Amino acid sequence: MSDLAFLPAHELARRIRRRQLSSVELLELYLERISRLGAPINAVVVLDAERARLRARAADEALARGESWGPLHGLPMTVKESFNIAGLPTTYGFAAYADNIASSDALTVQRLQAAGAVIFGKTNVPVSLADWQSFNPVYGTTGNPWDTGRTPGGSSGGSAAALAAGFTALELGSDIGASIRNPAHYCGVWGHKPTWGVVPLAGHELTPQVNADHFDIAAVGPLARSAYDLALAMDILTAPLQVMTPMGRMPLAWRDRGTPPHRLRVAVLFDDAEAEVDASVQGALQALADFLRSRGLAVTEDARPVDSAEANDVYTHLLRAATGSHYDDATYATAQARAATYAPGDRSYAARHFRGNTFSYRDWVQMDARRERLRQQWAAYFEQYDLLVCPVATTPAFAHHQQGERWDRMIPVNGHTQPSTDALFWAGYPGIVGLPATTVPLGLSPDGLPVGAQVIGPAFADPECLRFAQWLEREYRAFVPPPGL
Repeated sequence: MSDLAFLPAHELARRIRRRQLSSVELLELYLERISRLGAPINAVVVLDAERARLRARAADEALARGESWGPLHGLPMTVKESFNIAGLPTTYGFAAYADNIASSDALTVQRLQAAGAVIFGKTNVPVSLADWQSFNPVYGTTGNPWDTGRTPGGSSGGSAAALAAGFTALELGSDIGASIRNPAHYCGVWGHKPTWGVVPLAGHELTPQVNADHFDIAAVGPLARSAYDLALAMDILTAPLQVMTPMGRMPLAWRDRGTPPHRLRVAVLFDDAEAEVDASVQGALQALADFLRSRGLAVTEDARPVDSAEANDVYTHLLRAATGSHYDDATYATAQARAATYAPGDRSYAARHFRGNTFSYRDWVQMDARRERLRQQWAAYFEQYDLLVCPVATTPAFAHHQQGERWDRMIPVNGHTQPSTDALFWAGYPGIVGLPATTVPLGLSPDGLPVGAQVIGPAFADPECLRFAQWLEREYRAFVPPPGL
């Protein structure tokens, strides 16, 4: 039965539709595994078992009558804690919100349920969704299934850990600072950060917001044990296919040239002065580049789309402007005081963090103009190359380190240490201009930890990224469960 727990979602859904497996059986399998194996990992932190059992039973009965609810009919799955589900808590890891019970479902949750999903729980996050570790005073610490002494990533850390451990069939995450991509890389699963605006954010919120869909940089997307599952989930999450504009949501067509994967022009980056990448990650990327050449793809190394320092500055400032936009008065005043302590030319992460938190509208518009130049440079880059493959983070999963500010926490890279926040450079590379990025597993590090990469495409070319990821899954590496699970 453990093999069944690790099957991809599309295969599980197919077996349920054909009545080779019941929704109730699969749900009970996941609940049993969470009960027996879940404590050291602590990924699924909210269970809604009884309502899920009722829905699973109804799904099986519907199939017996010849009724289908959709492509996820009867499929048990979980979602990130930050998505509202009526009757369940949404806390973002804040102790003060431990009793914050949602009164309605997030729009993405509604779409998954309309496609037939049985959502039976929620997975862990860091406080305020603001860390590449997933720990908080409400639910505690989530461990990586490959080594529970290490982080599973964040902020969708519980999502990736639950998938890797065989506790769920499919997951829904969110990403503003690699919060889908980073956990997928650390846990050896797939994740897709969509083009900005194509998946609605409504209901992914701690308190109701009238402009949730306008939240800068942030995206919602799936995590899974298969790239095919990502595509299946994206079809559901983006129906109807629209994009966010200043005039509201407008109809959209995907950019999809339909080029076969083996004929793509692929650029590969291994490292950057803004965020030094460990040899264990660079080695996995080089092995992938060699494989792609062996299959006849046109591969170019170290062709950079934009100036790295410029991209990093723009990303950090606008990221922190977005995350600081909902500060209360006291928190904002504290951030202003902190920002004033840094010299104007200080490029440290802390300086950019607090300056971004307290941007004036004039500051923001000027920084956004710099982003627009980056966007134009990326567009020109994708006239030469179809896809870019690069690191998600600078290292594999690091040991739990929960003390102090994020920029003061050091992680080992190539025999020395590096602030953990340096790795955010790779998060912002596609994120600041809203490009799609699919995380794919590449293999294991010398220490036996998962290593992944992100496949970046032009705006609205999500199908091309996903099709390439599917080809890699078939031809290069499929999901491998952690040992002992």
